[in-house]
Formats: sequence, structure tokens, C-alpha cells
Amino acid sequence: MWGPNAAGKTTLLEAIILLALGRSHRTAADSELIRWGADYLHVEGVMMLVADAAAGARGTAGEPEEGPPGVALELALYAGGGRKRIQVNGVPRRPAALAEHLRTVLFAPEEMLLVIGPPALRRAALDGLTAPHDPSYASNIATYSRALQQRNSLLRAIREGEADRDQLRLWDEPFLASGAAIVTARLRLLELLAGPLAAAHREIAPAEGRLTVGYSTNAPPLPGEQPRDALTRRLAETAEKEAWNGTTLVGPHRDDVAFSLAGRDLATFASRGQQRTAILAFKLAELDLLTALDGRPPLLLLDDVFSELDPDRRRHLVRRIAELPQALITTTDPDDIDPELRRRARPWRVTPGEAGARVVEGDA
Repeated sequence: MWGPNAAGKTTLLEAIILLALGRSHRTAADSELIRWGADYLHVEGVMMLVADAAAGARGTAGEPEEGPPGVALELALYAGGGRKRIQVNGVPRRPAALAEHLRTVLFAPEEMLLVIGPPALRRAALDGLTAPHDPSYASNIATYSRALQQRNSLLRAIREGEADRDQLRLWDEPFLASGAAIVTARLRLLELLAGPLAAAHREIAPAEGRLTVGYSTNAPPLPGEQPRDALTRRLAETAEKEAWNGTTLVGPHRDDVAFSLAGRDLATFASRGQQRTAILAFKLAELDLLTALDGRPPLLLLDDVFSELDPDRRRHLVRRIAELPQALITTTDPDDIDPELRRRARPWRVTPGEAGARVVEGDA
């Protein structure tokens, strides 16, 4: 997709992200997704598998089948109360059900902060990749978030003399159980990621050394300790400080992920080119891991990134894109796209209009 700035290209990609995750990648506030003055937002799409598309074209007896093949995904947000409705094939479902049908890998300008930006960005990237590999991960995240919120409320009350420390015990058990499960799942994911990440980086920048991603936790285990043991010990060690600060000071919500190149912390010395190389390798490794789940490659979304890549990295990304059944790419200038990729792609022009973005098929 190509068109001028503010035409709506990124919004179209964001709509796909909504159908894949049930939330935006750019804001945590659903209300910000609804157009100013509108009552609701509505997004729908059909996820078609290659086999489905072929069957739909032929029919079982050589005739076209009625109705669109594939899986119909739908999301609606309503202003005011912030109510969200998600449906899969017309059946109400939870957000986690969307990822069972539509998996995506996004490479956008915002991703360029992944190495040197705040830890929350890296935790989100790790969580997004861990969830498909662990069916209980989303549930553990939800349980942990509730327990953390309750602990923090109690700690503030304790600081003000309005509650007793014994009340924390009610929430310590779900906090420890879900927190330890989250750390265990993250560590397991990083083990799976190590090989594909190193291989992707070696292919892009063979002379730069091995790229690794390590887990930096505020509850490092002592010899013989499991994640729950370490977290239990650290809660006891920080109890006085927690009561003084009125907040939970240890746990996976404060952990981080560190990129290292040849054993050195990438955030402390890397050039912008080295950062982009590491992030590109991470995204390509993410593609590999998600494909390995069931042999079904995720949908790759590239938001105006070719203009930021040098020729070598462009060629590597183009080769990977060519291996995928489908990818969506946005740019302000079609000439930024590799000529070979342009030859094989279907171009769509995006222009701004009074009712929103207008998309028509056509080359520059």
C-alpha cells in the first residue's frame, strides 16, 4: 500500500492488528481508536487459508461455493462505556481467540526503540511471542495483573495506616504462582528464540558477532532455586521497602530483556544501524518461531520500514518476504520498495478522503 503521509496506511495495518490481538499496538486506551465524534468503531475481515481459497474457486464439484471461505473475524468498540465486542464466525469470543486464527508479525518505526527504549516495550514484545507457545500464558498474565493491582492497593493502605500487612497474604499466593509461571514461560521462550535469532543476525551481519537476548530479572535465583523460590525470597527481602513505597517492587512486571552483541550490552554502544539489524533479526526469528507452531506462517506487516534499511538489509528482508504466502507493506514512495518485490506485488494506492482512507488497486 502506498500513499502520502496521513492518508490512512498505518490505520489500515492497525485494523488488522485489532483483528489479530483485539487491541491496538499503538495505544492501550481503546477509546482513542474511535474517530472523534463517532459512536463506535467496527472492523471486520475474512482470514482465508490457501486451501480454502482454492476450494472456494473450484467448489467440490467444479462449481464455485456459496459464501466466502475462511474465518470471519469481527471487532467493535463503543464510545462511552468502552464496551468491546469480538466475534469469530458470528460467535462471541474473547480476544485470545483471535490469535488462534490470525497471527501477525509487525515491523514498524516504533519498533526501532526495542533495543534502547523502556523495558515495557521489550516485555510486551516477549509476552506477545510467548503467549502462542503457552496456552496458559494469557490466563497467568491476567491473574498476575489482578493480584498485583490488589497488592499495590493494600500496600498504599498499609503505608497510610489503614490496613494490616497480614492482609497481603490473600494476594501473595496468586501473585507468586502466576508470577513464577510467567517467568518460567518467558525463559523457555528465550531458549527457543536463541537459535533462530542468532541465525537471522548472522545472515544479515556475519561480521558483527553473535546476537543473544537475555532475561534480566529483579528476582535472580540462587543456586538450586526455582523462579517461585526466588520471587518468594525477594518479596520477603523487600517487605519493609514495599510498605514504605506503597507499591510492589519485585516481580515479572519489572523484569527486562537485554540484547547483547558478542557479549556486550547492545543498548550501551550500538549504532543505529546495529540496532536496526538486531530488531530485524528479532522479527525474522519471531516469524520462524510462529511458523514452527503449526507450519502456518504469520501475516507480516511492514509499516514504512524499507526507507530506513540499507541495501543489504533490504535484500535480506525481500528474500524472507518472498517466502511468505502474504505480506502487507506500506510506503510513501513505491520506489523505496525493491524492484523485484514490486514486480511480484499487488499495489494498492491509499488516498485521504472525507470519510476516511480510500484504497484502490493501482501502481504508481
